[in-house]
Amino acid sequence: MLTDWIQQTSDWLVDESLRGTRADRLMKHLCEQMVAGGIPITRVHIACGQLHPLFKAFSVVWSRDDGLVRDRFSYHGASTDAWQQSPLKAVLNVNRPEIRARIFKGEGLEEFPVIREFKERGLTDYLCMRAGFSEPLDRALDELDGCIASFSTDAEGGFSDACVQTIKRLFPRLAVALKTLVRETTAQNLASTYLGSQAGERVLRGHIRRGDCDTIRAAVWYSDMRDSTVTADKMDPRIFLERLNRYFECTAGSVLDHGGEVLRFIGDAVLAIFPINGPGGAERAGRMAVSAARDTIRRLEELNAEPPPHDRDPIRFGLGLHVGDVLYGNIGVAERLEFSVIGPTANEVARLEDLTKPLDRPILASDAFIALAHADWEAMGSHRLRGVTEPQPIYALNV
Repeated sequence: MLTDWIQQTSDWLVDESLRGTRADRLMKHLCEQMVAGGIPITRVHIACGQLHPLFKAFSVVWSRDDGLVRDRFSYHGASTDAWQQSPLKAVLNVNRPEIRARIFKGEGLEEFPVIREFKERGLTDYLCMRAGFSEPLDRALDELDGCIASFSTDAEGGFSDACVQTIKRLFPRLAVALKTLVRETTAQNLASTYLGSQAGERVLRGHIRRGDCDTIRAAVWYSDMRDSTVTADKMDPRIFLERLNRYFECTAGSVLDHGGEVLRFIGDAVLAIFPINGPGGAERAGRMAVSAARDTIRRLEELNAEPPPHDRDPIRFGLGLHVGDVLYGNIGVAERLEFSVIGPTANEVARLEDLTKPLDRPILASDAFIALAHADWEAMGSHRLRGVTEPQPIYALNV
């Protein structure tokens, strides 16, 4: 009986939300179950807002002919004509919770260009609904904190009244499952964005108490922007912030692209690690760090060759590279923790970076680091690092 099928499908959606799932898996199985239950869907589209530094929302489209298509939308996507004229945008109006367009009767053709496209593709009926994930509802809809789902068919005469009622009964359960998915994904996105991928994963696994630490071996990176204090004093703060972000895209961006993990932004400095794991891990970490350093030089050269018209001064930097054991974990006070690395190795790499100024070389490394990173190194003699008793051999990377 249809009532039994609705209950079984509802139970399945609840189980999926409790267990955790992916949006594409959820969509695929739900659509297959709807077809098996006698709901003549041809196309289903879900869209959800998400809290992500790059993307405003994501969508998954299932169609009988093409299967699943997943997409993500940047913060600029909301300005496109297609979005502004779509029923998905219209249903975000707090006074318009759903849109029904019985295409076979000509409904929706004048208001929505996409409905005309659906008619040309042979679709006969369209139902769109939305759900907010928080209160107040108007703010939730304005900030895309919720989900939108549309259901289309090419069945003759469109959806029956019974099919429409079934879809409406299932949609709130689908919304609950999507809310659980979005909230979990948001936690992962924020942990990765603000803590780094590995630190974020540790925090989400429960390493949240002060003192939760491990000793790890890693290649350690510490870079700093040259003349930042003088530049900040003479520059409009907003322009300086743009400059700082361009610099971080070159330095921290290179670290991430070459397999490292950015742990902290300390003013205009970047503290990062390349963890040493498994056989050959030391050489691999050193190679990745050197590749990231060379890539930073390349990116800065390209950036300085074509600077923005309001900030013509070249961006320069200094970088220290070291390797050793570091304590990796939570430090701070119980109410405000930071996941970072501490220990002599972390202190010494900052002192190495300090030497890039008097030695007038952009990239310096310790003898321990060059032992695992084969590259074109030039000996710079032995120098005393602040806080270290004996002078240390220092090497410059020829770039």
